[in-house]
Amino acid sequence: MSILLDHTNTKAINGTITISGSKSESNRLLILQKLFPFITIENLSNSDDTYYLKNALNNTSKTIDIGHAGTAMRFLTAYLTTQDTKNTILTGSSRMQERPIKLLVDALLDIGADITYLNNEGFPPVIIKGKKLLKNKVSIKGSVSSQYTSALLLIAPSLQNGLEIKLKGQITSVPYINMTLSLLKKIGVKISFIDNKIRVKSLITSNLQTKVLSIEPDWSSASYFYSLAALQPNTSIELIGFKEKSLQGDRILPEIYKQLGVTTIFNKKSICINSNQLSIDFKPILLDLKDTPDLAQTIAVTCLGLGIKCHLTGLHTLKIKETDRLVALKNEFEKLGAIVKITNDSFQLLSSNRIRRNSTVKTYNDHRMAMAFAPLSVKVPIQIENQEVVSKSYPDFWTDLKHLLGES
Repeated sequence: MSILLDHTNTKAINGTITISGSKSESNRLLILQKLFPFITIENLSNSDDTYYLKNALNNTSKTIDIGHAGTAMRFLTAYLTTQDTKNTILTGSSRMQERPIKLLVDALLDIGADITYLNNEGFPPVIIKGKKLLKNKVSIKGSVSSQYTSALLLIAPSLQNGLEIKLKGQITSVPYINMTLSLLKKIGVKISFIDNKIRVKSLITSNLQTKVLSIEPDWSSASYFYSLAALQPNTSIELIGFKEKSLQGDRILPEIYKQLGVTTIFNKKSICINSNQLSIDFKPILLDLKDTPDLAQTIAVTCLGLGIKCHLTGLHTLKIKETDRLVALKNEFEKLGAIVKITNDSFQLLSSNRIRRNSTVKTYNDHRMAMAFAPLSVKVPIQIENQEVVSKSYPDFWTDLKHLLGES
């Protein structure tokens, strides 16, 4: 199912919306809650990924299918190795079975886990036989996916001897690792992170009282409204629940979008994003997004809509997402008339003087492709295929967008 968007007659955008809890925080806390039942969670994400993970954690069948939920695959692989009465086949969609998991599996094997591949080595599905893991030292490459490191960190305090993780090479998406560490500290886990070595002590759960943890709204989801504000002058959008301090790396949005004519006002219980950039002379955007790669598609589309060049680097992790996001962006930008260049870790928009009208954007089963391109509809009519894919992270996206644009 596709959606045709044409908001080219919009003169101003004003409104208030509420975005549900961070998917990243939610999925980490669900794992921790299962390991440590004294945790109570508030403002859980309503995303498909969180729904799949929550159901999987309560699933008693031998086979668990988590669909497209990549975070769930990584976190569950680690979690299930610690469940000494459970034998599980963990699988997912056809795309999930193309996404590598070998580095995480190898690390888990090093600390004594029992994991085998059902079909292709290095890729799901995996057969996991839960057991007590007693080894407490492991090394893993830090440059491929922070989710591998977070998966290990989440189970670490439940292990009898804790865990010491040595990160090899350059560390990517550091804010996501810091998010995991911050959540561990909130439940009372003792941690040290010095140079490239993380030490996590076992958490003694006797006499621990119930701990209520409230999840922040999702900054990644907020990015699409920053893009909308950048592309549509005279915009003022209030986002409820966002705060100046955040565990999420995508909190960098206000700083990035200030370069694109958007200002952010932090209030006590919300933020207001505003634009009035008719006379701004934009400069090319140069950004290293190794810590916040999920923002790449949104920023690239914003630059396309504003007719400015951009060079985004640090994007090597995008090749193992729901789709190869760099190739997907190149395909759709060229369809819209832009000239782009990609490498294994960068995206460069070289020219975008005139955007073709009424183009159809493929989403490649990637939620962020759909939402990143949607704000472009204030510049040109655009059709987006497979609109329902947004439910992976932000089921209310189309409803919230219509609300802001004055549609029923």
